[in-house]
Amino acid sequence: MIDLKLLEQSIIDFSNLKQEPEWFQQLRRDAFVKKTLLVLPSFEKIRYQKWPIIPEKLIKESEEFVSKKSDENTFIQVGSRTVSLNISEELKEKHVIICDWSTALVEHADLIKKYFMTKAVKWDSDLLTATHLAQLTGGLFIYVPKNVVLDNPITTYLTQDAWDNQDYVQHVLIVAAENSQFSYLENRSTVGDQTTTANIIVEVIAEANSHVKFAGVDQLGENTTAYINRRGYLLDNAKIDWSIGLLNDGNIIGDFDSDLIGAGSHADVKVVAISTGNQIQGIDTRVTNYGKHSIGQILQHGVILSRSTLTFNGIGHIIKGAKGANAQQESRVLMLSTKARGDANPILLIDENDVQAGHAASVGRVNQEQLYYLMSRGLHKEEAERLVIRGFLGPVLTAIPAVDVRERLIETIEGKLINGQKFEKVSQ
Repeated sequence: MIDLKLLEQSIIDFSNLKQEPEWFQQLRRDAFVKKTLLVLPSFEKIRYQKWPIIPEKLIKESEEFVSKKSDENTFIQVGSRTVSLNISEELKEKHVIICDWSTALVEHADLIKKYFMTKAVKWDSDLLTATHLAQLTGGLFIYVPKNVVLDNPITTYLTQDAWDNQDYVQHVLIVAAENSQFSYLENRSTVGDQTTTANIIVEVIAEANSHVKFAGVDQLGENTTAYINRRGYLLDNAKIDWSIGLLNDGNIIGDFDSDLIGAGSHADVKVVAISTGNQIQGIDTRVTNYGKHSIGQILQHGVILSRSTLTFNGIGHIIKGAKGANAQQESRVLMLSTKARGDANPILLIDENDVQAGHAASVGRVNQEQLYYLMSRGLHKEEAERLVIRGFLGPVLTAIPAVDVRERLIETIEGKLINGQKFEKVSQ
């Protein structure tokens, strides 16, 4: 266990190096004190409390870089260091803000004070959120002004630096002002193979009548134990389309919530997850209907190979007063190994009459007749399995509206499956 005074001093040194304003440094200090009084959040049937989930390594500036092509409207960050930011003239003319965290704290302090960990995620909710604020090392801020509609997506490449033995604590804050519309694609990966902990929080604030299409493809490394928290906060008639591909190689807790605060707000959550090797993934997806006639939809499909474990929790909660609300969910797990463990837990919490709610859940193995049929047509077993898996994931993938995101997910899934099958052969 690291010396807390040493860790606190490293936080102060990092904050001074980044020239963070005093108000934010005070927030860090408050969080560092408060986290000693908080506990880890609890998720149904996900036992992660003994994992090395709390970042404890000293905070310092990243020195590594990754070379990537920087297309238009693209942000690239490795560790806490911004490698590239390329904003189109259109975005500049429309006063769209895209900047790294250090810049946001200085140049957009009023917006950060208003939205950062005050609505979607409260910094003092639990030990993981307080630790996140105290030990935050980097991230980005996106603000799309009122009535602005963007035709082209904003794309980010956010890379964890695991060449050095340091933890990764990163924050993304996205604000869609009233009547704005845009797409955001987030690519997460790891360089290096040191044993590390990641604590990642993404907040999406969707103000009245806004529409955000959020797509995330996660590929963190095998030696990274991660807590990934993505939260939406939706006002009247706002909509967030979530498309998330959890294709990591290490142990992961996914905490995905959407709070439907406003009347007519709508969250559509699609999750694809693949677990391989000895990996453990616990995915807790919740949509809470506060507003009248709000709609929450959850669709989760996962595949598990080898000795891995995958748990899906799907939670629909309709709060008292949310008349006319609709909460629907589906969670399905496909197991390709007798040594794998899967669980799909549907949970409906209904505190109001005059609502609609439903759920579906299943955990099963590959249909042997389908495999036999495909192999009788000349396919090897591994190829036949991959075709069956594509068919199983199809309902989620085809429901993703963005073609480029869908194609990227399919390509990444294929690579993950091939590596998983290789692992299974070696371990047999």
